[in-house]
Amino acid sequence: MDRVKDLLKDNIRKYGMAIALVLIMGLFQVLTDGILLKPLNITNLILQNSYILILAIGMLLVIITGNVDLSVGSVVALIGAISAHMMINMNMGVVPVILISLLIGALVGAWHGFWIAYVKIPAFIVTLSGMLIFRGLTLVILKGQTLAPFEESYRVLSSGFIKDIFGGTGPHITTLAIGILFSLIYVYFELRDRKNKKKYGFAVPSKNILIGKIAVIIISVNLLTYSLAVYKGAPNVLILLALLVLIYSFIANKTVGGRYIYAIGGNEKAARLSGIKTDMVLFWVYVNMGLLTALAGIVFTGRLNAAMPRAGTGFELDAIAACYIGGASASGGVGTIIGAIVGGLVMGILNNGMSILGIGIDWQQAIKGLVLLVAVAFDAYTKAKANK
Repeated sequence: MDRVKDLLKDNIRKYGMAIALVLIMGLFQVLTDGILLKPLNITNLILQNSYILILAIGMLLVIITGNVDLSVGSVVALIGAISAHMMINMNMGVVPVILISLLIGALVGAWHGFWIAYVKIPAFIVTLSGMLIFRGLTLVILKGQTLAPFEESYRVLSSGFIKDIFGGTGPHITTLAIGILFSLIYVYFELRDRKNKKKYGFAVPSKNILIGKIAVIIISVNLLTYSLAVYKGAPNVLILLALLVLIYSFIANKTVGGRYIYAIGGNEKAARLSGIKTDMVLFWVYVNMGLLTALAGIVFTGRLNAAMPRAGTGFELDAIAACYIGGASASGGVGTIIGAIVGGLVMGILNNGMSILGIGIDWQQAIKGLVLLVAVAFDAYTKAKANK
């Protein structure tokens, strides 16, 4: 029991919010009379929150460095406007439109990164400026009007579903197979990670705790894939999100670049003195943020099937909140990709659950703000307790 307490204490940010997510899901499942976890609503939850989760992945790396990006909502709108202009007004193909949009997103990130990393203007000021600049450019491109519709192939990523290669008229077999395959891969990596830690003398949880953790993950994943399978199968954007989580978790935890990002957030001066090119790392963090923002813009615009002047309003707050609720530290140096995803899901389930219950947008905003405040206060409390 003492080892369990120590394990929870050492991982309180991660496990605490995961437990909170389960409790929130259970609460709204009861309050909505079972509507929350119906297959149709689970699919809607994924589609409705996909772009915020994509933004949260990029925002997490920015926050780990001790900075922030307030422009992402405006950049999402800008990418939508540019995509619509190229596709609808210029009759360009889907592939060139997507590639150019991603390139523009990277250039926007490079613009921010240059001023922040090399000119040393605070990120808050640079990205606040970007918020105004790119919202203004969106209005210029769209001339205050909505552009629609997009080609169906453009919308496949945001609204489409994977094909069932096994055919049949029952549950989506390919989606079920993906769940089983993911479970096997997860078990392999968990056991390998435990073996490596024991090899080098690191503390590891007991076998019972490990078995319990694996069982919870496997059951959760396969319940999710079964719910999706009995509807239309896994959405394309869910596969995209899974790939992004795997890629960025690997980058953050297993690469030199990822360690540099955490080092900068922990103590930028010490990182620079240790030989890390902090300016270059920070520059590329913002380039990555711009690229993921463009991807989120493509997903969001495709789901709406329209480019609108006010699109993306408030997205930056949702992405930042997802990171903080998921355990990222407001002072930098702490946070995980999985934590950001959990935080985004907490926000998404709150939105969805309150909407099903008929709670007005005014109260929804107030409740989300309170949740964010509690999450940051929890971070401050645990950090102060650890420093004693």
